[in-house]
Amino acid sequence: MRLPYEWQIGWRYTRGGRGAGAGRNGFVSFISGVSVLGIALGVAALIIVLSVMNGFQKEVRERMLAAVAQVEISRADGAALADWRATAALAMREPSVRGAAPFVASQTLLGHGEALRGALLRGIDPAQEVQVTPLAARQRTLFAQLQPGRWRILLGSELARALGARAGDKVTVMAPTGDMTPAGIVPRLRQFTLAGTFESGYYEYDSTLAMVALDDAARLLRTGGATGVQLRLADAELARHAGTQLQAAFGGQYKVLDWTRVHRGWFDAVQLEKRLMFIILALIVAVAAFNLVATLVMTVTDKRADIAILRTLGATPCSIMGVFVVQGAAAGLVGTAAGLALGLVVAFHVDVIVPAIERALGIAFLPGDVYLVTRMPSQPMASDIVPVVLLATLLAFAATLYPSWRASRIDPAEALRHD
Repeated sequence: MRLPYEWQIGWRYTRGGRGAGAGRNGFVSFISGVSVLGIALGVAALIIVLSVMNGFQKEVRERMLAAVAQVEISRADGAALADWRATAALAMREPSVRGAAPFVASQTLLGHGEALRGALLRGIDPAQEVQVTPLAARQRTLFAQLQPGRWRILLGSELARALGARAGDKVTVMAPTGDMTPAGIVPRLRQFTLAGTFESGYYEYDSTLAMVALDDAARLLRTGGATGVQLRLADAELARHAGTQLQAAFGGQYKVLDWTRVHRGWFDAVQLEKRLMFIILALIVAVAAFNLVATLVMTVTDKRADIAILRTLGATPCSIMGVFVVQGAAAGLVGTAAGLALGLVVAFHVDVIVPAIERALGIAFLPGDVYLVTRMPSQPMASDIVPVVLLATLLAFAATLYPSWRASRIDPAEALRHD
């Protein structure tokens, strides 16, 4: 099948010509190659950066959800649930829910020696907790020590370090409300024995979270039972949709919070950062597209005689325009394809490439004493890659419009008179 002559000539101009004008053609081809390289590097940079950001987001999310559930259900008035098992059974009707467990939660003050720290106290049932939090599932033996009436407590590693407490030490827990006596309000205190520490890898929880047995927390806080049910879903990304469905099922007397709303500040910040990085790095592709405009303008100027001859042979202005559209689009597609290939290769092998660079340079990009994540994670996603490829292709095509229109407006008689 023979290609239209517009395609043949456009592709020949893309590769550069030979003959008397080879010097000029070679220079134009060099500039065209630079444009293609710019588009390729821009596309590759976008894919790599967005993939690494997705990897970091996934890593932090997994650590964040290691110690707490993805969805929490509680009464809107803050009262205890009449029957947490009935609440859990109703929640389990949602197809995406895979596990449920009761909890009691309250802000408290922890003390050890002269150290005092604010903490989020969570009362849990270890037997049920393993169904909803990976941390409890990984450390079953440690969490199994939280038996009702034993008054034992587990602290995040950073919180225990701040208090200077070790396993076996007594830790005093002060409830947010006190008991009314003739002498006034007396703070409600209780000493717990530190059974051990846990480390989720998420600093906010490791520095503020304390866990005790559900019944012990209910007695200390005077809640009368569990104040909520926490859920585990088949996919954390379904949390917002599942939360909306559960809220509709339970009605206004209950409050349903998913992790994207509880950590909305972090979630929105990551999304905003991704958008800004996309815009900033897309400018690289835009600059390469502008270079493509300059290349085509130089080509049109250099090929005025060729254009005039084609016009005298019967080529229409639209055909002349098509020649240079093909040239620019071919350069854009080659650059986009090269950038896509390079970006995917690097994004899928970041865990190999970055350590090799660190060994070669003798440095660590993510030192363990500064960052929680010591390796460079990466997660290429089609939802990011497809827009990048489409953007690069559209910019390359748009860059061809003005030079192509200019070529179609050349007067054959004027061009031949001057050449």
